[in-house]
Amino acid sequence: MENGTPAEEADVKKSIGPRPRTPIRDQQRLDPSEREAIIAREAVSFFAEHGFEGQTRELAKRLRITQPLLYRYFPSKEALIERVYQEVFVGRWKPSWEKLIADRSVPLKTRLTQFYREYAEVILTYEWIRLFMFAGLKDLGLNARYLKMLRERAFERVIEEIRFEYRRPSTREVPTTVIEIEMVWGLHAAIFYLGVRQFIYSMPLEADVSSIIDAKVTTFLGGIRSVLPAKL
Repeated sequence: MENGTPAEEADVKKSIGPRPRTPIRDQQRLDPSEREAIIAREAVSFFAEHGFEGQTRELAKRLRITQPLLYRYFPSKEALIERVYQEVFVGRWKPSWEKLIADRSVPLKTRLTQFYREYAEVILTYEWIRLFMFAGLKDLGLNARYLKMLRERAFERVIEEIRFEYRRPSTREVPTTVIEIEMVWGLHAAIFYLGVRQFIYSMPLEADVSSIIDAKVTTFLGGIRSVLPAKL
């Protein structure tokens, strides 16, 4: 990215920083479901900033509530972390992506490009990337659960569609190979790394995300044919 004006640079910093805090406003008459949602949202922001080592008493202070009140809604830190996982990693997954990948009325390259553009809009955020990295470092098991879901809902479908495109055996006839999965991992990881550069290394991207994804999908499809099973 070329050097911009001070105002533009300030906008970039705002875009990659933590979300503004949202303290609970009315402690006396707040609806319980609303209070729970506010706690969960603030926990997402808090753990993204401080990692999962962050203490619940500090989160309560940030919310302007007592720690015992926080535990009335989430009886343990583990329960709160699970809610964060559901909010960020499960809740932001769109089932429509699975239909998009498998829609053979649309050219495969178009489908994959659209899927990864939409997926990037969800994951290339300060909260998503940092929470995923912190969860991995803490070894909470959240990453393994998410990546299992990703393989089942996306990777296996991508491989099936690639085989169909190149007239290779279905995965029902010849099981998915380790190398095929690794190739899809390579594409996926390259897009995930765009977020690492921005929100872990604080390195702004030098091209727009859509252009980068277009290039990576094109390169991926140009090389995947060589590792597919032979035609029957």
